[in-house]
Amino acid sequence: MQSNCKGATLCFMNAYSKDLRVKVLDAVGRGVPRREVAELLGISLSTISRYVKLKASGRRIAPMPSPGRKAKILASPDHRGALWRQLEKNDTATLEEHCEMFERERGVSVSVATMSRAVRKLGWTFKKDRWHPPSAMSEGGALSGST
Repeated sequence: MQSNCKGATLCFMNAYSKDLRVKVLDAVGRGVPRREVAELLGISLSTISRYVKLKASGRRIAPMPSPGRKAKILASPDHRGALWRQLEKNDTATLEEHCEMFERERGVSVSVATMSRAVRKLGWTFKKDRWHPPSAMSEGGALSGST
């Protein structure tokens, strides 16, 4: 894996591209020693072995997408409906107040930024000190989960 280390505390790893993986497998397939491929491309021997095993087993060699985090809010239709009703009942509340209400009622603690993204996903906007739902045309789509 490619390392993008910055400082002593943060270190992020990025998967090698499919192109590089194909080149590695091509070189190994042509008989180039693995140690030579590793030194030339700056990858480890274990990475090369892993790619060879993936190819031999017939599995895909492309990097897998990151699964990301599990959604805390809007993860279920129940949460979507609860937030929608909360916005309707408390259309003048701030995002901080909506976070507190959601935690009190649903037991799910979210940050102000997360609440803001969730409200926007539902199509609500904040105008003239008040939250406004989306137009009647898109209201059903926002609640049903299509964004």
